[in-house]
Amino acid sequence: MRTPPGRLVRVAALLSIAALGASACGSRTGDTATGPGASCVDTSGDTVKIGFLNSLSGTMAISEKTVNDSLNLAAEQINAKGGVNGKKLQIVTEDGASEPTVFAEKANKLISSDCVAAVFGGWTSSSRKAMLPVFEGANALLFYPVQYEGLESSPNIFYTGATTNQQIVPALDYLKEKGVKSLFLVGSDYVFPRTANKIINAYAEANGIEVKGEEYAPLGHTDFATIVNKVKGAGAGAVFNTLNGDSNVAFFKEYKNAGLTADAMPVVSVSIAEEEVGGVGVDNLVGQLTAWNYYQTVDSPVNKAFVEAFKAKYGTDRVTSDPMEASYTSLFLWAAMVDKAKSFAPDDVKKAAGGTAHDAPEGKVTVNGENHHIAKTALIGKVGADGLIHTEWSSPQPIEPDPFLKGYPWAAGLSS
Repeated sequence: MRTPPGRLVRVAALLSIAALGASACGSRTGDTATGPGASCVDTSGDTVKIGFLNSLSGTMAISEKTVNDSLNLAAEQINAKGGVNGKKLQIVTEDGASEPTVFAEKANKLISSDCVAAVFGGWTSSSRKAMLPVFEGANALLFYPVQYEGLESSPNIFYTGATTNQQIVPALDYLKEKGVKSLFLVGSDYVFPRTANKIINAYAEANGIEVKGEEYAPLGHTDFATIVNKVKGAGAGAVFNTLNGDSNVAFFKEYKNAGLTADAMPVVSVSIAEEEVGGVGVDNLVGQLTAWNYYQTVDSPVNKAFVEAFKAKYGTDRVTSDPMEASYTSLFLWAAMVDKAKSFAPDDVKKAAGGTAHDAPEGKVTVNGENHHIAKTALIGKVGADGLIHTEWSSPQPIEPDPFLKGYPWAAGLSS
């Protein structure tokens, strides 16, 4: 998503507002000194505020409403066990409305007016990029739950979704092992798909894979006839899909209408999870591949309890997905960091972060204190006729996060 010049000015103005707002409200935590960038979080009572910032409207609502649901479930469970550091959680919810500038505005409000101890949310990389300077300027904490393109690390963001070497690279390795010799890249026109495809192109060049085409559509785009015709004409071995939101509905319907099948030209998607399967239509997706770190079908007691609790709260027809699970897990990780630090102050929480672990529905996750990502197990799944995603391949163990791909020679220069 290209940001118009007026919006850039608007975001720049927000940075000044965030810094002024945070310093003006002073500190009431007792954890840190007052001054520029000091927190206004109030822990003098028996509650503490936290913010949930998700798109409850707009093109990304199809995905982000479910994340908000899982966050509320986690907060409810944490409160039932006594809260965090002796405080019950009080939720302040805001709608990012699928617009990066709105995310920045709402983040500033949550930090400087609502005085929350941490914010949980965001989905698109455009929303995260818009919020990043707000959180850094106010020295506040954002827990971002969605897989993304990597090449980033902020002291004020904890990334509980996958970075590139935990999702995109394993997906490419899987396709290579299956004998795929060529790819067609289809994505939404904003930060994540363009950066992801830059990485995919570098991988392909180093591994003898031909990229036969690369097409982008605006977020919310619904006419994919031209792009699908290009995909069909290219005759690639597989399609790597980085479309986001409800554009996937139109793309896969057109894909099927064009006679393209999972057997003849499989699509591997990195932004379609169980919740989106229903929206896209099971018949349009059966047999197609996904790359994530969690599926509802993960067979473990912890995941069984999570799925049962989610369905009990929201309905037996509901499904769980990777971003939902990463959001759910993020709240427990933050709670563990706060309890470890015995403080809600961002600097204290950051110091306590390294090595913090949690037995999550996806498996055990551990926070890397240097880059604020977490170790995650990579999964390749296939969409079944039951509408669920079933694991086809799993990494032997959790993969340590490498957001700048320092361990991959073919990626040299990508982060510059």
